[in-house]
Amino acid sequence: MAKRILVLNGPNLNMLGIREPGTYGSRTLADIETMAVDEGAKLGLEVTCRQSNIEGELVTWIQQALGQFDAVIINPGAYSHTSIAIHDAFRAVNLPVVEVHLSNIYTREPFRHHSYVSPVALGVICGLGATGYKLALHALAEKL
Repeated sequence: MAKRILVLNGPNLNMLGIREPGTYGSRTLADIETMAVDEGAKLGLEVTCRQSNIEGELVTWIQQALGQFDAVIINPGAYSHTSIAIHDAFRAVNLPVVEVHLSNIYTREPFRHHSYVSPVALGVICGLGATGYKLALHALAEKL
C-alpha cells in the first residue's frame, strides 16, 4: 500500500504566478500541486494537496490527517511566523512533517526568520522554489 502524503499550502499561496514573481517564481499553485502528485507517484507515494487562507481550516486538516495520512508537507506561508495553533496541531498528531518555503525566509524581513512550525518539523526546506516540494517528497519517501 502506498504511503499517503498530505501537502498543505497556507495563505496567499493560491496567488502564486501573480504574487511577487521575483520572490515566489512564475509557477502557479496548480503547477506545483501537479508536480507534487507526479513526483509522489514516481516515488510510490499517494499525494493529496490542499490550500487555505484560513488558519483554523489548516489546523482541522492537520488533525484529520491522523489515521488518514502517513506524513505532511506544509508551506504555512505567513502562518509560519504567527501560528502557535498550527504548531500545537502538529504536536498533537505526531506525524512526520516537512516545512517548505519557496523563498529563503532568512534573507527576507527579520520577522520571517522565526517559524513556529520548524520546531515540530522533521526538516525545513527554503529558498529552492518549487523544487523544495520535490525534495520534501524524496525525504519522506526515504524516511517512511
